[in-house]
Amino acid sequence: MTSPQYRRIIRLIALCLGLSSGATQAVEEKPLWEIGAGVAAFSFPSYRGSDQTNNFLMPVPHFTYHGDFLKADRHGIRGSFFDSDRLDLTLSVALSPPVSSKDITARAGMSDLKGTFEIGPEMDVTFWRSDNKARFIKLLMPLRAAITVEGSPKEIGWVFHPKLNMDITDLPGMPGWNLGMLAGPLFGDQKQHAYYYSVDPRYATAGRPAYEAKAGYAGMQYLLALSKRFPGYWLGGFVRYDNLGGSVFEDSPLVRQKDYVAAGAAITWVLGESSTRVMVND
Repeated sequence: MTSPQYRRIIRLIALCLGLSSGATQAVEEKPLWEIGAGVAAFSFPSYRGSDQTNNFLMPVPHFTYHGDFLKADRHGIRGSFFDSDRLDLTLSVALSPPVSSKDITARAGMSDLKGTFEIGPEMDVTFWRSDNKARFIKLLMPLRAAITVEGSPKEIGWVFHPKLNMDITDLPGMPGWNLGMLAGPLFGDQKQHAYYYSVDPRYATAGRPAYEAKAGYAGMQYLLALSKRFPGYWLGGFVRYDNLGGSVFEDSPLVRQKDYVAAGAAITWVLGESSTRVMVND
């Protein structure tokens, strides 16, 4: 997917906290819901291709829900339409806050980036799962349409981010610690790429010529996350490498850096949980 900017804040928080909530992925009894709060720290560029780094320390919520249809867990917030041993069809959503262009040198004088909302189907294919279902290899394929969040919402294209996901629980010599690995290419249509990487002639300058982004390949992402559930709290962290080399917009004047490493960590305390218990098979 090609969604740069501070969408990364929300997704990295969700990933960091989500993976930390996977204390075990075998079938087990869990509370129907669980709530809490914590703090997270992140360091990553302003957007994919930016040469400016942002550091954040912020409070974050903790919420899990294991309903028959609606689920909120390490995989994010989604609705499950179909679930089998090998194939899952869910509803995938994502949000991003607005970004002021005056805070980004490369976008100085350009229009601000509005907050966005993404929604669409996600197909997950399980290639391998251990007998106790605690370890697996999956192909995740979310396809989402994006719209701006403002008085008159605008459709800004679609994003597609197929990725191979391998989860390992109870690492050798590290009982209770969980390792998650994700890797895959990103794609977007012309409207999505144009929203972030095109330069309208009216915003062109000597150092920022007019540019029209195209649809297609948007680079690769690789992510490694480690987490553990302790009595009463979760602890997790991640490192992500992002490479825009070969992307259809790599020659945009708004792309100032073609690869970077992002990292973050979070801790959340469980403040309450449902007395109702359900059997969960992640």
